[in-house]
Amino acid sequence: MSDQEPPSVPPGPPRPPRRAPRYRALSPLREHLRESFWFAPLFACLGAVLLAGLTDLLDREIFAEAAADRTADTLLSFGTAAKSVVSTISSAMLTFIGVVFSISLVSLQMGASQFSPRVLRLYVRSRLIKATFATCLATFVYTLFVQLGYDDTTDPDRAVSVPIVSTVVALAMVLLSLALFVLYVQATLRLLRVPHVIDRVTRESLQVLQDIRWIAPDLAPETAQAPDAHPAGLTLLHEGRGGVLRDVNIRRLIRVARRHGTVLHLVPRIGDFIAPGTPTVVVVGGTPPRPRRITTALNVGVDRTMHQDLSFGFRQLVDIAIRALSPAVNDPTTAVQAVDRIHQLLALLAPHRLGALRHRDRDGAVRLVQPVPGWEATVDLAFTEIRICGAGQPQVTRRLTAALDDLLRITPEPRRPPLLRQRRLLERAVAEAIHDPDNRAFALAPDRQGIG
Repeated sequence: MSDQEPPSVPPGPPRPPRRAPRYRALSPLREHLRESFWFAPLFACLGAVLLAGLTDLLDREIFAEAAADRTADTLLSFGTAAKSVVSTISSAMLTFIGVVFSISLVSLQMGASQFSPRVLRLYVRSRLIKATFATCLATFVYTLFVQLGYDDTTDPDRAVSVPIVSTVVALAMVLLSLALFVLYVQATLRLLRVPHVIDRVTRESLQVLQDIRWIAPDLAPETAQAPDAHPAGLTLLHEGRGGVLRDVNIRRLIRVARRHGTVLHLVPRIGDFIAPGTPTVVVVGGTPPRPRRITTALNVGVDRTMHQDLSFGFRQLVDIAIRALSPAVNDPTTAVQAVDRIHQLLALLAPHRLGALRHRDRDGAVRLVQPVPGWEATVDLAFTEIRICGAGQPQVTRRLTAALDDLLRITPEPRRPPLLRQRRLLERAVAEAIHDPDNRAFALAPDRQGIG
């Protein structure tokens, strides 16, 4: 073999800068409809009224053709039974709606007391619950309007219609309501079980990871500066209503920054509470836009959502864990199940650096810098409260120790200090809560099942 160096390959043309992912803006109207119970039942009832009118027309046409063929007596023989069926459905459906509504209220109450008030959004936003409630209401309204079109005459020459089609449709709607009710009960029972709720929150968090692409290469490198440190520039204040920042319209802010030839550094993070007068953006270079243009690009609401907010997923899991560790509940096994999923999410984030997202315009110029929680802040959110509340529970401390040890093995060296600090604080908390050396050593032994 020759000892000569291989010929160097000339560098190719520079690659164009990669653009940050295009995010789908959160629609306030869509979110309002998903979190409300009036939209689906209202339109279902309106549809039931229209359907009742349509079936009445069909019944009239069928009876008119039957009268012409002199078979109206045959239809009239079924009329009494059909009307009796519809009347029975109408009276029974109202009771059935009360049962469905009562189960919903009990589920909401149990979910709030057993898990966390933040988890109630899973019930409120459930499409199956709304579909079941809307279908039952539509069936009740439909049968009421069908009965309004009844004609009690027995003379075929004067009879207006016989509700044959209406009865068949009413029976079909009842069968659909029963099928949805069975699915609704099954879904409600799943939402009342801790593992399914924790798994649902975890899957939503994984979807957020995929949507906002925190592991995208167009990230500003992580620094050790304070979270509230921002470049020098003009600071614009919030002029809208106060509330939780649920979403930022990235495209609109990029257009505003491009039009004014500036770079906007967003101050609050997704999930922060902003009040009138709160700093929203720092304008660097160019001419500052009007604050109102920035305010209209911020979606402010009363509660956080999972849209672009991975920290909210951690917050829900932590809330479930510390509520389970409260003296009123005292369920460390549930806390261990929450730590399992926290461990899973942190393991996915561990190999990747985090930093402020840099959004570019179509020419590749950075126009918006959006802060995201760093690695240290995420680790603190994931472990601090559970460590404090569960220091006296060996099942929890052993699972926390196993999670921290595993994360230390897979995390790059520069990102281990927050995990090491959590490990030291865990040992100190256990030492303060458990004084016996043997029990303390047992409580700090790593175990993926807690005590298993």
